[in-house]
Amino acid sequence: MRIVVVGGVGGGMSCAARVRRQMEDAEVIVLEKGPDVSVATCGLPYFVGGEIAEESALTVQTPAKLKAWLNLDVRTNHEAIRIDVDRRAVLVRNEAGEEWLEYDALVLSPGGDAVRLPIPGIDRPEVRTLRSIDDARFLKTAVAAGAKRAVVIGAGFIGVEAAENLAEAGLDVALVEGAPHILMPFDQEIVHPLRVEMRRLGVSLHEGVSVAAIHEADAGVIVELGDGTQIPADVVVSSAGVRANIELAESAGIECENGAFTVDQHGRTNIPGIWAIGDAVNSVHAVTGGVRPVQLAGPANRGGRLAADDIAASFGGMNEARPMPQPLATAIVRVGKLMAAATGANRAMLDGAGIDYRALHVMANNHVGYFPGAVQMSLVVYVDANGEILGAQGVGEDGIDRRIDVIATAMRGGLLVEDLMDLDLCYAPPFGAAKDAVNLLGMIGENVANGFLELWYPWQLEEMRQKALILDVRTPAEAAEVHIEGALVIPHTQLRERMDEVREAAQGRFVAIHCRSGMRSYLSHRMLKAAGIPSASLSAGMLGLEAYLGDSAREVLVYGE
Repeated sequence: MRIVVVGGVGGGMSCAARVRRQMEDAEVIVLEKGPDVSVATCGLPYFVGGEIAEESALTVQTPAKLKAWLNLDVRTNHEAIRIDVDRRAVLVRNEAGEEWLEYDALVLSPGGDAVRLPIPGIDRPEVRTLRSIDDARFLKTAVAAGAKRAVVIGAGFIGVEAAENLAEAGLDVALVEGAPHILMPFDQEIVHPLRVEMRRLGVSLHEGVSVAAIHEADAGVIVELGDGTQIPADVVVSSAGVRANIELAESAGIECENGAFTVDQHGRTNIPGIWAIGDAVNSVHAVTGGVRPVQLAGPANRGGRLAADDIAASFGGMNEARPMPQPLATAIVRVGKLMAAATGANRAMLDGAGIDYRALHVMANNHVGYFPGAVQMSLVVYVDANGEILGAQGVGEDGIDRRIDVIATAMRGGLLVEDLMDLDLCYAPPFGAAKDAVNLLGMIGENVANGFLELWYPWQLEEMRQKALILDVRTPAEAAEVHIEGALVIPHTQLRERMDEVREAAQGRFVAIHCRSGMRSYLSHRMLKAAGIPSASLSAGMLGLEAYLGDSAREVLVYGE
């Protein structure tokens, strides 16, 4: 029994190792076209920035160690260049020439390459991607040699991490993103604090504009943007996305869609005896049903394990393998002192899929406010009319990872949003609160579901200004700092005594209430409801509204001197 795995790193090596544990007598061969079979790709930006000090730390496993531990035949610098599906053989090229390698089972884990932008100058030596140890070594060497200016093209996870680490290394960094804002998987109110933090680190942001060309200069290069801006740079990092390596498979008749492999729930392709896993494989999103690759390390590793189980089952080993779960694409990124994480669908995905939803925001501390070091978190969860959790996002200095992990687990377990308030979560003053932010989201969800709370949202501001009375229940001092023009200011502690003033100002209109973060406006909503005045509370309050408006907030809101 011979199993050939094309491609190492997360998916391929996970599959090979699991196959060995299932099938001790099988011959397991791993073909890797590069020099390293197991690289901590996610750690590359941090090696460039110096947090990971030793390059050797990025090489997780070596062929010799894998041979000793698992009896795997790992062949680096071996590239699969052709598949003969009838013969069940792979043509392999290495420095000695070419040879055919027959297989009983073939696993394709080719990953992807950085997208090569079709712009003049992209091939200049100052331009590199950040996909390999060689790329990271080049950038780190450039920094050590005195590079002062860098441009990063593309503000996805890797691009943002590269910009952060180059800035921390002392370079002047410009980050260019053709989409409306950096980190498009996150929604606007989550992104804005990250944008502010990037600027604090010294990174200049160029959003909604593309790179037109890269020109030679007396020293380094000039990066020309589509709006005419010219940015000098000593090094350029191109991080404009990843293109799956599917050419080998397509030439063998393996079905592909959207530039990635089409597989079933066990990773099987349409060709008998061939499985595919990792970044080059399409997945069905657990919330939207959309079909696309999910290029994350966790799903790749789990996919490798489950494909190996199916191979073992197919050849008389273990029982039928568990199906691969539909991914939630749970992910996290660090930006300076902040972290942001997400799971499930964002608003754009839900809108694109035509899924009706409500957004529930909460502003809460990472732990009780009286314990030193408390910092604010911003969380949002999206739910449907039945309370099913569709997605969640959060940003803050601490504790976001734990909250999003809990919500991702709740989603996988089929919990409804109101079930979140029943979760028994760790509490001690240094770690959380008796009512954790996740519990609060459940309470808000229940209040909305039973009609106890009605919400309006930052994206409805202009609509509310046209049809409703906007009631600001903060203190006059808070309103003097920033307010919505035309809002009636009545502190929530005075609202009961001044209810007639609200009626007179509303003149039968709906009342859109807001405070700083949502708590006082919720209390005020209950008072107005008891008085028979229709109203709603602004989800996330003024803090969320300012974050949603972002750089345009000063054009929309009124700020004091």
